[in-house]
Amino acid sequence: MDGTRFQKGLEMRKSVLGGEYVEKTLAQADGFSRPFQEMMTEYCWGFGWGDDVLDKKTRSMLNLCMIAALNRMHEWELHLRGALTNGVSVVEIRACIHQVAIYAGVPAGVECFRIAKRVLAEEGVDTTGLD
Repeated sequence: MDGTRFQKGLEMRKSVLGGEYVEKTLAQADGFSRPFQEMMTEYCWGFGWGDDVLDKKTRSMLNLCMIAALNRMHEWELHLRGALTNGVSVVEIRACIHQVAIYAGVPAGVECFRIAKRVLAEEGVDTTGLD
């Protein structure tokens, strides 16, 4: 493991998903799952998210579309919250879901809207006036 890349990944992961969530996830890792958590932190968050080519907002929008296309809705909800943290607006989220529905199927788009409405309400995000 590259300690520098892991640290960079840990900082990035916490900045997007929240320190409490990441610390809890890592604390719950055991001998079976810890190597995966370490690899994901180093590789996905340190290498993938750690370069300066794309900003966090762009990466979040890409993730919303790709994760929805893969129908990984539990992860989609987590990354929706991260997208909000990274400054993705409600209209940008809506546009991402439209792309998902067009290219990955209407049922995926329906599920994304269902999750988004709940999460946005929980986060106190105002969706009125978008008509």
